Amino acid sequence: MEWTMTANAPGQACLMQGNEAIVRGAVEAGINFAASYPGSPSSQVLGMLGKIAGERNFYAEWSTNEVCALEACVGASLAGARALCIVKQNGLLCTADSLHCGAQHGVKGGLVIVTSDDPSAHSSTNEFDSRWQAESASVALLEPTTMQETKDIVPYAFELSERTGQMVIVRLTTRVCHGRGVVKLGALPEKPHPIQRVREWDRLVCVSYLHTPMLERLEALRSEFEHCEYNHYDGPERAKFLIVAGGTGRLYAQEALHRLGLTSRVGLLSLGTLWPLPEESILRYLERAETVLTLEEVDPFLENHLAALAGRNGLHLTFMGRSEGTLPKIGELDPDNVTAAIAAFAGVPLPEKKAASTQELPVREMTFCAGCPHRATFHILKRVLRQEKNPGVVVGDIGCYIMSGQFAGQYAFQAVNCMGSGINLAEALGQLTRYGLDQKVVTVCGDSTFFHTIMPGVVNAVYHKANMLLMVLDNSATAMTGFQPHPGTGLTAMGAPAEPMNIQRILEAMGCKVEVADPFDVAETEKTVRRLLQEDGMNVLIMRQPCATLTAKKQKKPVRVWVDQDVCLGEGCGCDKYCSRVWGCPGNTWDFKNGKAQIDPVTCVGCGVCAKFCPSGAIHVEGGEEA
Repeated sequence: MEWTMTANAPGQACLMQGNEAIVRGAVEAGINFAASYPGSPSSQVLGMLGKIAGERNFYAEWSTNEVCALEACVGASLAGARALCIVKQNGLLCTADSLHCGAQHGVKGGLVIVTSDDPSAHSSTNEFDSRWQAESASVALLEPTTMQETKDIVPYAFELSERTGQMVIVRLTTRVCHGRGVVKLGALPEKPHPIQRVREWDRLVCVSYLHTPMLERLEALRSEFEHCEYNHYDGPERAKFLIVAGGTGRLYAQEALHRLGLTSRVGLLSLGTLWPLPEESILRYLERAETVLTLEEVDPFLENHLAALAGRNGLHLTFMGRSEGTLPKIGELDPDNVTAAIAAFAGVPLPEKKAASTQELPVREMTFCAGCPHRATFHILKRVLRQEKNPGVVVGDIGCYIMSGQFAGQYAFQAVNCMGSGINLAEALGQLTRYGLDQKVVTVCGDSTFFHTIMPGVVNAVYHKANMLLMVLDNSATAMTGFQPHPGTGLTAMGAPAEPMNIQRILEAMGCKVEVADPFDVAETEKTVRRLLQEDGMNVLIMRQPCATLTAKKQKKPVRVWVDQDVCLGEGCGCDKYCSRVWGCPGNTWDFKNGKAQIDPVTCVGCGVCAKFCPSGAIHVEGGEEA
């Protein structure tokens, strides 16, 4: 696939994923600088850019967090560079201060922010809608639908940014990031966009009097968007039924209109420029309509603005969509709910739907990967806390281990807010132990999250002498989003070696008492956790064990894990189906016929830690040798 990112083959048709289309569009735009912090559904974008950065002579980095990424892009813009910042919806919220200040002082070189929203929260804790951030900051917002548009809109966004002196947001959703379609390649520039010397009177300074130029840039954008090629209309000239769609809603609408036979009766206005809205163009269609259905993800952003636009112009229309209740207020659009909404909207019956199967699909519970060290960590933690006089409080954070608040981690923690917040929630609880809160306080974070936003919270907790235990789950990777490197791994996005930052030494420099344990060394780690919970002050335990998926790739000789059926106590081990239900590793299954535990040789990665937890000693581990 790297060939399609760097081949100068204009007119060549290629099958591309949406994330790949973003990369190709950035290369065609001649970018100089790219920065990101990994977050699904757009994690692959910077990963691919890093692989080709050397060949195409631009710089790419996995930044420590999204704030670092956006502010670095602003700095690159000061030198006239074309800079691309890639975040997900949560990451865009992280950048709010930088985003709003940057919108006030504007940019010099083109600065494009690609934000990937996650309707239905497939790989997120929420489905925040990034469009509100564009409106709040008064910056342009573009939303492509097809893979071709996704590739083409990136160079346009850079040109628009430079023409208006303002950053531009390109919003994608999961179905666009991970969908595939045919893309016709454009020409590649001979070299990246030329950078410029920073002149004495170049100014990117956020001060209050610059608010007026920001609003003037917004009006210039509105005028441009009135004639933008990414907005288009299909349907009868005077349609009393009008659909206004943004993003994937357009594709679902096209499919539904054909299925329902309504293409000659219903108008479809597709908007690729979502902020500022091209109001004059929209009004031309609203003035002819009687009823308007808005298709968008996730919030009623368009619906509310269209209703306000109609009201200001004295139009009495019926609006349908997310806010009014024709469509679900949460979750993704799909062909079924859009077809049902359009049928209700146009007053036609739904076509008969053939059932694929009368049998319900089994529910698949979210769980840790086979051999995940986090499973052992939370099993130990729960076991220790149950032995305390009062149940302890465990505060989570964002990463693979967020599943520890569910069955996968035996419902280990009581709270999780946003990335980097766990240390601060726990600090407050740790202070209350002086005022009658008779509970042990524990918080957890991953190694990548530690560098992302945990360190300021550690400073705060140490400074105020909070009574708590911080457990850093160091699995040597940003595992949740695809094993991207971070400052502790010793590698950059472009593949260059870097001196790995030592989490233990950083914490000790902050004044923490730090110990290191291996979650697979069950007996010793359990003793360590129990001891640290009894000690006052801010204590840190680094749970160091590499991600099992990475470790399994290094095995030269396979490990065999097996259950001695003669020794296995089955349901008599003291807990019904202990291996599969309590321990919960996908590699541990249950033979319902014989009422015994068994190992799935396909799923099992051979970590062997289950043998250390087995109450009867029936699980055995053989072999294993690292390459």
